[in-house]
Amino acid sequence: MSESEIREDERTRRALVLHPVIKSTLKAAPADQRRRPEARLEEATGLAKAIDLEVVHAELIWVSAWRPSTLIGSGKVEELAHFIAEHPVDVVIVDAAVTPVQQRNLERALKAKVIDRTGLILEIFGDRARTKEGRLQVELAHLTYQRSRLVRSWTHLERQRGGFGFLGGPGESQLEIDRRLIGERIARIKAELEHVVNTRSLHRRARQKVPYPVVALVGYTNAGKSTLFNRLTASEVFAKDLLFATLDPTMRVVRLPSGRRIILSDTVGFISELPTHLVAAFRATLEEVIAADLILHVRDMSHPDRDAQAKDVYDVLASLGIDDESGHRVLEAWNKADLLPVSELTTLQNQASRHDSAVVISALDGSGCPVLLQRIEAMLGRDRVELDVTLDAGDGAALAWLHRHGEVIDMHEENGHLRLSVAMSQAEAGKWLKRQDRKHA
Repeated sequence: MSESEIREDERTRRALVLHPVIKSTLKAAPADQRRRPEARLEEATGLAKAIDLEVVHAELIWVSAWRPSTLIGSGKVEELAHFIAEHPVDVVIVDAAVTPVQQRNLERALKAKVIDRTGLILEIFGDRARTKEGRLQVELAHLTYQRSRLVRSWTHLERQRGGFGFLGGPGESQLEIDRRLIGERIARIKAELEHVVNTRSLHRRARQKVPYPVVALVGYTNAGKSTLFNRLTASEVFAKDLLFATLDPTMRVVRLPSGRRIILSDTVGFISELPTHLVAAFRATLEEVIAADLILHVRDMSHPDRDAQAKDVYDVLASLGIDDESGHRVLEAWNKADLLPVSELTTLQNQASRHDSAVVISALDGSGCPVLLQRIEAMLGRDRVELDVTLDAGDGAALAWLHRHGEVIDMHEENGHLRLSVAMSQAEAGKWLKRQDRKHA
């Protein structure tokens, strides 16, 4: 690589961020789904910065209706073309769903690379994935997205660094992509991910033999999940004020106030308008959420659109088949209390005190975290009983059964017998009692 090519490769890429808004949709949206356009533009800017793009300009574009050819009006397109001529950019990010035809027409008019919201999210995921599983999941989602956009270049296979091809590649040429090759690659990736699913199932069964309950952290991206994970586990998982700072799942053992151990799982953040094929691609990762005993929903209570963000999270959970109408499986951690005015903090604390499914915390300074651990323990203990068991010292089969199906809290030997205190679910306790009845029948 020549010196000029190295300088070009290392140059900070410049971006223009646009968030189109249809005027009539704002008033029509329900209150809990309504987002301020300014907040949406800020989020889109944050997504761009998450992959080290320099945002030279960010703008709301008000339209009366989507244009089939260019999404936005021709006058605005011409205005943007003049701006880009005077302020060259590497990529124009349109924070909306853009069709392949609209994308091509915008690129011709603006003389710049154009990507939509889905493309930007995929680029971030491609840049952040570290494990083989994560990269396979991103590539699957990206290929599925690209299959309908054969007018675009597919260049990531020729790159040696992170990302998946929107923001780099050999020159500006549009490469022809063979749909059959994409289909074959998708089939291979799905087969590899199926192996990942089977491996995860084996790991999950292995954990069930040491039956620590699993608590999965979920939440809108940048809600503070990884910061809370680090606070509760004393770990050093990457946590930064960035959208999608966490992509690959991480698990650690946490000890609750009673001494009981749980497994805490940190997962990828959710976001509004998350592409369905991206959710499908990450299903192997999200299976940890599906199988969790308790879901800890971390919310950024300092965000102006916190209610709409919460709805987005619950929509994704619903798409995974998780419905918590009883309120027994989801606990909300109302995070970033340190950023709230005293009056609002007091109001939230009063609201949380009136029911058991929310705790006000600050993952940054640790306030509220001891109460959160107590609440987690209480929710996990709703279906838990403790048994005092006496076994013959040589009854290894019974001892192994108890370790597989419960948590041995205490065990000591007394007069040739083992005295145990074992915690387990009511269902497992019933199985144990039936097992003992059969043994003594």
